[in-house]
Amino acid sequence: MDIDFLGVGWTLPIQLDEKGQIKVARYEDVVRQSIWMILSTAKGERLMRPDFGCDIHEKVFSPNSLGTVGQIVSDVRDALIEWEPRIDVLDVDTVPDCNQPNVILIQVNYQVRTTNNIFNLVYPFYLQ
Repeated sequence: MDIDFLGVGWTLPIQLDEKGQIKVARYEDVVRQSIWMILSTAKGERLMRPDFGCDIHEKVFSPNSLGTVGQIVSDVRDALIEWEPRIDVLDVDTVPDCNQPNVILIQVNYQVRTTNNIFNLVYPFYLQ
């Protein structure tokens, strides 16, 4: 098993460790940060890579309805399949936040291909 395929890089957001050096994320943590970055980036936001990102940001002013939720699930799945080759997307689901009616919690269950480890990431998405 070649875990080096998963990569090593700066943590996002960039932080310093106790020695004053830039913190480094490794392997499966890099993959988690990559997923978060894909979901946080609106398509067209990156000048040199306008196709990078996820279409969920187009739904920011949409009503909190079943149609919107279904489209968000589809957009998340499509973006992760396209932009994160190190994972298999097992499931994408949404859960409303009981305390905030304008928040949808997007749950992404994924498996890292190299290690076969299964993870869950919850991404909060704000409507209106």
